[in-house]
Amino acid sequence: MKASRIAAVGALVGSAVFLLSGPAFAHVSVAAEGTAAKGGYATVNFKVPNERDDATTTKVEVNFPTDHPLASAQPEAVPGWKIQVTKAKLDKPLELHGEQIDEAVSKITWTATGDGIAAGFFQKFPVSIGQLPENTDELVFKALQTYSNKEVVRWIEVPQDGQEEPENPAPVLALSAASDDHHGASGASNASDESKDADDAEAASNKTTAAPAGSSDTTARVLGVVGIVVGAAGVAYGVLAGRRRTNA
Repeated sequence: MKASRIAAVGALVGSAVFLLSGPAFAHVSVAAEGTAAKGGYATVNFKVPNERDDATTTKVEVNFPTDHPLASAQPEAVPGWKIQVTKAKLDKPLELHGEQIDEAVSKITWTATGDGIAAGFFQKFPVSIGQLPENTDELVFKALQTYSNKEVVRWIEVPQDGQEEPENPAPVLALSAASDDHHGASGASNASDESKDADDAEAASNKTTAAPAGSSDTTARVLGVVGIVVGAAGVAYGVLAGRRRTNA
């Protein structure tokens, strides 16, 4: 009985650890560094995990949205990868900084010059994009992932609200509300007001006794240790109680 109880507890703990430590996503995704405000510019990272144990990822193709074209897309150099930016003519020109733009980026391709992304690893591909549209809440970037064994995974299924995530979802970038100047920063007047508020807050804080910089971290660590001790005591009590019932 004691052994079966210990085995059951061990199985439950192992399952919990697996669920908490396992990857929440294992597909190509896109996320902004900071915010991606409508009408502004942002640096985004396309995250590409390798999902195969017997092959490496050797090429990544990201198709840019045609319904909301982006006039500017500048990839950051990534060691071990050759980058190709493809542009296409627009049916309707875009206005960017007072100029008419008749073409936009349609695709960016990263090709490995070495082994690529190995099994159990991922790679981020940063790109600076803009000007972000103001008439949509998200941008969809369909992607193709090619492995060294010539397998191609098409991440092109667009997620739909209220439905389960598709098997091969396309990367989707969520856009936040437009900032005051469309560049993620406030105007000069707002900056001066914020500076004044910061000075007032600092003056007010000086009137009180400030907590040490590491006090919150220390408190959290102490509470964590206490929690571990209490949990261990609970386990020990359960084991002893089981032994007493068995001996009885």
